[in-house]
Parts: sequence; structure tokens; C-alpha cells
Amino acid sequence: MNRSGVVADMTLDSTGILGRVEDTLLRLPLKRERVPGRAVALVILLSIPMVGFAMLIAAPSLDIEWQHQPSHFWLVLIVAVLNMILGLLTSEAAHQRDDARLFLVSMALLASSGFLALHALATPGVVLADPNAGFVIATPVGLLLASVFAAASAIDLDRRSTAGLRARRLQLRALLAALIVGWAVVSLVGLPPLDRVPEEERVVWVVLLLPLGIAAYTFAALRYLELYRRRRRPLPLAVAAAFVLLAEALVAVAFSRAWHASWWEWHVLMAVAFGAILIAARQEYRRERSFSGAFGGLYLERTLEHVDARHREALGELAAALQRGESPDETANRLRALGFTGDELSVLEDSARELSRVDGLLRHYVGPRLAEELHKEPGFAELGGRERQITALFADLAGFTSFSEGRAAAEVIEMLNTYWESVVPAVVEEEGGLIERFAGDAVLAVFNALGDQPDHELRAARAAVAIRERTEPLREGREDWPRFRVGLNTGPAVVGNVGTGEQRSFAAIGETTNVAARLQSFAQPGQIVIGPATYAAIGDRTVVEPVGPLELKGKSRPVDAYVLRSIA
Repeated sequence: MNRSGVVADMTLDSTGILGRVEDTLLRLPLKRERVPGRAVALVILLSIPMVGFAMLIAAPSLDIEWQHQPSHFWLVLIVAVLNMILGLLTSEAAHQRDDARLFLVSMALLASSGFLALHALATPGVVLADPNAGFVIATPVGLLLASVFAAASAIDLDRRSTAGLRARRLQLRALLAALIVGWAVVSLVGLPPLDRVPEEERVVWVVLLLPLGIAAYTFAALRYLELYRRRRRPLPLAVAAAFVLLAEALVAVAFSRAWHASWWEWHVLMAVAFGAILIAARQEYRRERSFSGAFGGLYLERTLEHVDARHREALGELAAALQRGESPDETANRLRALGFTGDELSVLEDSARELSRVDGLLRHYVGPRLAEELHKEPGFAELGGRERQITALFADLAGFTSFSEGRAAAEVIEMLNTYWESVVPAVVEEEGGLIERFAGDAVLAVFNALGDQPDHELRAARAAVAIRERTEPLREGREDWPRFRVGLNTGPAVVGNVGTGEQRSFAAIGETTNVAARLQSFAQPGQIVIGPATYAAIGDRTVVEPVGPLELKGKSRPVDAYVLRSIA
């Protein structure tokens, strides 16, 4: 099999990623989109090396020669080793989060660094006495191979492609390692076709494949710029800049003269490209305080949703332990056994303490109605409950965990306080809802819990719309703040006190509240999803959009659901 066949088999055997890259390139929209000013400045800055390179090629007198073998050897080797370490760290983070995009980025880093290390061995008079053809042309091979991985990482991978990559990660790594080692062996032994490659043939070979590499890097850079525009995280911007620099390095490899300034330029371009990713990753690590969180700016949306759900559950458990007055150590040890790292647990424990403090400060919003009921009926404080027809409102902040991990606790608390100041009065004071509990960034409110609200479905719907309408303006100038999503469901529930003689809490228990939580999980940020019983009670006063029967966990039959747009 020829070298291009090996590359194709390595990257796209069963997942069909190369075909998807080509299709996506052909379907790229031609419309202009608003690009951040910082990104425009970056594009201008990144074009400077090519302007300088063109001047060196156009004016050979400027393309001065400097041949210093030790400098070349150590520069290339150090850059290759550092980039290989970065690639391995990225690969480990991809493994921890099971993220296909980050895995492909790591493969691009490992491919370019592996072949760059081989190029270091081509330095005559350091390791080898004479130049070696295979080692000399190793750099463009690595850059072209890395461009394929870069483009593959930038497409929107579906679940099937992601699953295919997950099943073949070890194979891909093994094939890449075998290709690098095989290239080194063939080069050292001097076997065809690496026994003798004339300089002019090498240039023709690189130039012929140059458009493919530039197109792949350009496509990847544009997609990561778009990712930066959506997430405003430094790592996607650094990756986009790195891919532009690697494309420029590929151009310089094709047209430069050995040991001249134009030739040294592509070495520097590669060093800067890898350094940009390394610096951005370090900056993210210092902010996130966790290794896996440092690469959060590159994760697929599905990965972020999974991480958010996983962290939310862990955060709720830690917060619950703190609210019970317990040490979170036991819960933290159990979470550590489930795969949470020490850095993650440190962040989660800090967040849980702050959230517990906020929950304590906001408990007076829950107290008045319960206090009034206890005053009228002291027996209501006894353990036990009674069945009521209720409407449950379950709301949480989509993306809250990712938001909180990247910021100081004070900033997270400020955001929560700002939101709750609008949400709680809309639910409790205006519509008479009873907040059953706060769970981190989520809230469960119950209407008709005390049996005094015959229009509880309408009250809950108005409260849900108020949550959406009053919190959206708070995000002006704070587009990175997470958004609420709400689920409403009507049905029977047991309402009362659970716990022990020493400690108890008011709760609404039953399938009705569980379904409300499930409906909330199907809602998109800013959406309100209501169940069939709620819609049946208020349908003539609403504008809704059916979302079809939903398969909900714990339900044997699909549940009809609707997105609530407005209510009269």
C-alpha cells in the first residue's frame, strides 16, 4: 500500500470522515458573517509571515543564508518534544471526556510532532553524518497528515462517526506510531522510495499536495474561529491561529531554500503554532483548575452536555451533604471512585459550599407560605403527607457547570443572585408557587401544594413565562451567562414532610414531579416544555408548538409534549 493509502486507512476507514470533510467544504456558505474584531486583528497579524516570505522569495538577496547544525537540531527537537507532550496531554483529556473532536486534534499534534522529530535527525553532523532523504522530507509529510486530522476535527461529528472513532482510537494511535517508526526505519536503511529523492522531485511532490493541505488547514481554522465566536474561550482561537501558521509553514516548506531565511521561517512558524496552543491550554488550566476542564473550549456540544449533567449531579450531592451539616469528604471519595479527578472535586466542593450558602440565604423565600400554613394547622409539621393535584415547575440553567468552573466563585454567586432576585418573586409572590427545593442551579416549584389554587396550571405557566422573560434581559452584555429551561407537568403527588424527628423537609413526591424534570431536560435553553395534562387545562389560552411524543425515562409509553411560546 502506498503512503497516501496508509494515511487514508488511518483516519477514515469506517467512519467516512474524509468524505464528510469534502462534502462540508463543498457546502460552505458564501454569506458573510460577523467576525469578532479580535479575530480580524488576528487574521491580519497571521498574514504578516507570508508577506515576509514572499519578499524573501521575490528578492533572493534578502534571503540570507545561515547554516548552524546544532541550532537547527535543538530547535527542531525541543519543539517536537514539547508538541508531542502537548499532544499526549490532549489525548488524555480526550480519553477522560470521551470527546472525538479533541482526540482528532491530539492526532494532528502527534502527527506533526512525530515527523518533525524525524526531521531533527536529518541535521547533518549531529546524529547522522550525512543528510537523509527520508528525514529531510518528513516535515511536509507530517504537516499534510496533520491537516487531514485538523479538518476531520473541525466537522460536526454525528453520533455514528463519534462511535466509530471511539472504537478505533487505539488502532489510529498504533497506526500513526507504526507509520512514524516505519518511516524512520526505511529512511535509515535507505530502502526505496526514500533511498534517494532529488531536491527538485521533492519540491514537485510537496507542491502537488500543497493545495490539499492548505484547504484542510483553512477549513479547520475557519471552523475553530466560529467555535471561538460562540464560546469566547482562548483555546479555539489558539487552535485556529495554529492551523493558519501550519498552513503557512507548509507553503514555506515547498518553496524555501535550505539553510536560508525562508527555510528557517517555517521552523519558527511551527514553533509559534504549537506554542500558541500550549499557552492557551495553560491559561485555561489556571482558570478551570482542572486538567480536563482546560480543554473545555474544544469539546463537542454533546460532551459539554454530558459533563454538565455529570457535574450537576455531583454538585447536588456535595451541596446536599453540606446542607445536612455533613463533611463532603465521604461524598467526594465516592465521586473520586466514579472517575472525578482531584482538581474537579476541588472546584465542585468550592461551588457546593457557595451554593449551600446561597440556598441558606434564599430560604426566606420559601418560608412565608409554609409558616402561614403551620400557624393555621400545627399538625402540618408532622411527618407524612397527603395527595394533591398539583402542577410542578422544574427549571435549571443549561450549561451552569461549565460556566461556574471557568470563573471565580464570587462571579458565580453574583450571577445566581441576580437571577434568583427575578425568578423567586415571580414564582412565589406573584403566582403563589411553593418552592419545594433549590438544587444548585435548579429549582422545583409546586403549585396547589396546599390545596388552595384551582387554577394552578395557569399560575405555573405564567410563572414559567415570567422566568423566561425576566431573565433574558439580565443577559444583555453577559451573553456567556447560562439560560433557563423549564418543564411543567400536572398530576397527582404526595405533598408533605419527609425526614426524621430531628430533621425534615417539605417535599412533593411522585411521578408528576419526575416527569416535569424529564420534560425540562428535553427543553432547549430559553424553552418551556409542558406535559399533556397541563396543556389540556390551559390550551385555549396558549400558543404552543407540539414536539411529538417523547420517550421519557421511567415511562412505559411516550408522553405528548409541547413547547409553550406564549400565554394570554
